[in-house]
Amino acid sequence: MSTGLLLQYIVVVLIVLVSAWVVLKKQFPGTVRKARGAIALGLVKPQRAGWLQALGRKIAPPASGGGGACGGCDSCGPSAPKQH
Repeated sequence: MSTGLLLQYIVVVLIVLVSAWVVLKKQFPGTVRKARGAIALGLVKPQRAGWLQALGRKIAPPASGGGGACGGCDSCGPSAPKQH
């Protein structure tokens, strides 16, 4: 396999992974948040190396403030009007 072809495969794989990550974040934000939290918790353990702990703090999802009125996806966008 030539170097050019290998480089092309690597670029295609990276593009597919980034695309999949974007779709996951848009379609399943709660699942992505839980996965990021689980990975971060595994990395920030005191037994881990310092650079792993720093990586865990970096990928940890941001803290949510109080859960919001609906307890939903934290997008806090406009809600649909209530039907009476």
